[in-house]
Amino acid sequence: MEKVLDRAIIGIPMGDPAGIGPEIVVKALVNRHMYEISKPLVVGSVHAFQRIAKILGSTVAFHEITHPDDGLYVHGTIDIIDCGYVRENLEYGKVQALAGRAAYECIEEVTRLALRGEVHAIATTPINKEAIRAAEIDFIGHTEMLESLSGTKELLTMFQVHTLRVFFLTRHVSLRRACDLITKERVSQYIELCSNALRMLGVPKPLLAVAGLNPHNGEHGLFGNEEDLEIVPAVQQMQDAGFNVVGPVPPDSVFHQALTGRFDGVLSLYHDQGHIATKTLDFERTIALTIGMPFLRTSVDHGTAFDIAGQGIAASLSMEEAIRLAAEYAKTYKM
Repeated sequence: MEKVLDRAIIGIPMGDPAGIGPEIVVKALVNRHMYEISKPLVVGSVHAFQRIAKILGSTVAFHEITHPDDGLYVHGTIDIIDCGYVRENLEYGKVQALAGRAAYECIEEVTRLALRGEVHAIATTPINKEAIRAAEIDFIGHTEMLESLSGTKELLTMFQVHTLRVFFLTRHVSLRRACDLITKERVSQYIELCSNALRMLGVPKPLLAVAGLNPHNGEHGLFGNEEDLEIVPAVQQMQDAGFNVVGPVPPDSVFHQALTGRFDGVLSLYHDQGHIATKTLDFERTIALTIGMPFLRTSVDHGTAFDIAGQGIAASLSMEEAIRLAAEYAKTYKM
């Protein structure tokens, strides 16, 4: 991969063109700071972006290129590789197979660029699962697409908001099922995965905290015994193996402690435990990172917002933060 100097090239696929993806990209790239910290490269439909720029009343210019080396990367001009497909006005806010196909093709192209080292990281915009299905593409979301396209497995999701980094032991399962999945073996596995992920991001000797599950960590069985039976043995085992890990730390304090610098990351035990902590702190600046591929991916943590698509009222702060983190970590990210 080309050495990253002061500004990393960040590949930005447009997402579903019937949603707010193109809009938040245009709004983000009107911000001069994005060009001070990165070289943004959009992969999408020139037609779709020109259309939303007209709706926004934006005077930004579009510079169509075929290779990242041809980009100007200057404020006021958006460099874009046109993936084709969208040459007509799609209906905003509606599930459409063409939109799903276009979104996937853009992700496919930006992944190729990243694997060749022609972009240093990618920052993704929202896609619509129903549109992807309508296009007969056999992936449920970004992560599954990226796993297949990059040939990697066991990708790890991390949320970052300000200085708080949060991993997830379980995600899209019921709370009852999540409790069943809190085993010594799984906790041990994720301590290793999360510690390695922090090192990939450039944290040389990360200190990881494992959150507790029950009130007051169960009070030695008074309010639950998962801590004593599964979490404590896992933490002790991994400490003996040389990992810098502590826990369980009561979940009502562990996220605050990490935010103030005591820990480099937190292993949350279930979906909402970590989501509530990050999104309550700052909803729009909560960014998802996908770690474990040869390149880093960041993403806005919201959907296509079909209800407001095409109206020019979508906020771009999350997109700006996704680009910022991609640019920041691209300088240190190593597999």
